[in-house]
Amino acid sequence: MAVKNNPSLRKYLVELSRPSKQIAMVAIDVFAYLTCVYCTGWLLVGDNSGFSEIHLIGVMTVFIAIPLGWVLGLYVTIVRYIGTEFLIRANITAFSSAAAVAVISYWFELQAAPYRWTVILSALLLLYICFSRYSSRVFLASGRPQNELERVLIYGAGSAGVQLADYLQLSRTVFPVAMVDDDLSLHGKRVKGLKVHNPTDLEKLIAEERITRVLLALPRVSRRRRRIILEKIEGFSVHVQTIPDFSDLVSGISRVDDIREISLSDLMGRQAVPPNPELLHASIDSKSVLVTGAGGSIGSELCRQIIMLRVRKLILFDNAEASLYRIERELCGLIEEHGLTCEVVPLLGSICDNKRVRDVIETFGVQTIYHAAAYKHVPIVEQNLLDGINNNALGTMQLAQVACELGIETFVLVSTDKAVRPANAMGATKRVAELVLQAMQEKFLETRLCMVRFGNVLDSSGSVVPLFREQIRKGGPVTVTHRDIVRYFMTIPEAAELVIQAGAMARGGDVFVLDMGEPIRIQDLAKRMINLMGMSVCDKSNPDGDIEICYTGLRPAEKLYEELLVGDDVSGTEHPRIMRAVETFEPYELIIKQLLQLKQMVAIQDCDRARELLSEIVAGYLPTNDIGDLVWGEKFITYEKSRNSNITDLSTRKNSR
Repeated sequence: MAVKNNPSLRKYLVELSRPSKQIAMVAIDVFAYLTCVYCTGWLLVGDNSGFSEIHLIGVMTVFIAIPLGWVLGLYVTIVRYIGTEFLIRANITAFSSAAAVAVISYWFELQAAPYRWTVILSALLLLYICFSRYSSRVFLASGRPQNELERVLIYGAGSAGVQLADYLQLSRTVFPVAMVDDDLSLHGKRVKGLKVHNPTDLEKLIAEERITRVLLALPRVSRRRRRIILEKIEGFSVHVQTIPDFSDLVSGISRVDDIREISLSDLMGRQAVPPNPELLHASIDSKSVLVTGAGGSIGSELCRQIIMLRVRKLILFDNAEASLYRIERELCGLIEEHGLTCEVVPLLGSICDNKRVRDVIETFGVQTIYHAAAYKHVPIVEQNLLDGINNNALGTMQLAQVACELGIETFVLVSTDKAVRPANAMGATKRVAELVLQAMQEKFLETRLCMVRFGNVLDSSGSVVPLFREQIRKGGPVTVTHRDIVRYFMTIPEAAELVIQAGAMARGGDVFVLDMGEPIRIQDLAKRMINLMGMSVCDKSNPDGDIEICYTGLRPAEKLYEELLVGDDVSGTEHPRIMRAVETFEPYELIIKQLLQLKQMVAIQDCDRARELLSEIVAGYLPTNDIGDLVWGEKFITYEKSRNSNITDLSTRKNSR
């Protein structure tokens, strides 16, 4: 053990050059092979004094086994990463060498027991080769002493758990101490040297073994089952992580050792509904498709899914160069990996640029548009009201008008639950976009216009999940705006998949609403994330906790609850997660007249009148806060200062007279 714990010797051996390591291994093997030969002779005839040819047989064994081992790769395999394939090569080397030596020795009458010689010598050679390599692997792979490593528990003793245990034991970054599995037949058995326990022993195991982290090796388990397991673990204040889903492992996107944090989708336990292939392909297969906001959270996921649906040409349209470059490179990689024939066209531009939009649609013969470009962060749009109106409302109007005039087949607007009885400018502008499309459908019958409305998507830019995770890692506090605030959540891939399928069901002017499941209380989400990252909540009942939750108050124009429906007239569709809502809207001529007035107010930068017009267009939009536009506010302050200064100057002049 003294050698095992000698870090300087380990470091010296690991840093040796490859030729030096190979020379050392050959030299040790020569001595060991000779020893195996002498042991074989001793086992066969007792005293080797009557076996004068034993030295010659030893030399012959060395000259056969060493070259054979070299050819089979025994000296080019990295010892720290040897696996089962090495055992096969070792068997071939040992048996072939022993058999060849036995045959040659018998032929030249050097010894008279070829069968016994072959069995004994091959067994000794195999024993030495395996023992020497595997003991070297343990020595070289070992790092800090076990009592200095973080102690972890693996939940799942299946094939994924076995691979994970093998990786952890080899990497020596943590120390796996046990496994837990729901399979009763595995309880009490050992896998990779780790005892498998019943999940009911979790609390006892965590306490006795001083476990600080639990790794979920359950790639095949359903989301519902995963949620139940997480609820069982979260009360123990251990850091919980997981390996990727089985689909990601099979597709090669992820590996077993890609350990990641628990996602909100794991906590939700929401099981995805298999997509309808006909709906997925209907508006995409062999068509030219345009995605606006292609570099955003939803836009980029739409692109990833569209490219796998035999699309002929995919036009990526975005005004952010970095995001556009990133998604284009990713899609090109997917095309190469899967042997696709799709043409990807990355284009910079704004949906507010009417000529640019028209040129793009005409030049590339666009047949389907997924409009995901929007300013979506509530406080940002509130502070940049005019630009929010210009992009979300007027930009959508111009894009849809051009699309209808050019006769494209399908136009799908990605909308939001914040458009329902909006309390903020962002929601109001998105509601205007919905109203425009509904009204426009009455005039332009050749193009199917529809909108898909849903709530928050997990891990998108600005989502609370990555924000909470970052705050927890920094030691807190975790900031929640209100104790009772709730939100709907959905994963980005599921949302994009449902948007594509909803667009295929459009008859014209449809408002599709996605089934978001049950709303989640943000305060409860924060607490669960803190617990599952191995920490405890600091509050009145637990003043010694690790992370405090601070309540900052609702932001301007923020709502406690979000809604998905404007009215009550809603029906099902071909897909269980997609509903069709029937909602009232204004005639085309009236809505266009109102938007032209809104456009004029944006042009002259009249923030006050622009918000008044928003309230007139969108029923239910009654802003309760002051205008938060930063430019408008700064202009107002400057104007008031100038006005007060002029009044003071005038008063001074009067007094001087």
